[in-house]
Amino acid sequence: MHALRAEAAERLVGLGDARTDVVDAARGANVDDEHDPEGATIAFERAQLEALAADARRRLADVDAALARLDAGTYGTCAVGGEPLAAARLAARPTATTCVRHA
Repeated sequence: MHALRAEAAERLVGLGDARTDVVDAARGANVDDEHDPEGATIAFERAQLEALAADARRRLADVDAALARLDAGTYGTCAVGGEPLAAARLAARPTATTCVRHA
């Protein structure tokens, strides 16, 4: 679980660096998206990086919540029905909070 957290945090840092690179590259350039054929590409890249960063933040939050469940002794228990989560489910999705039936 700690490895998943480290991976998500590293990804978030890398995406932040990539966004900074895109913004820096656009600085001083023609930013008239309507008339600059590259403008739309820069805006798309920025939006794509922000969506990926949002996904990485969600992943980080999911891992943190799973670590909190580990500490509380509730990890691996379905949040809806209270039954144990199948080992295969946890192997496929370590941050799962519900069994397959309740997902």
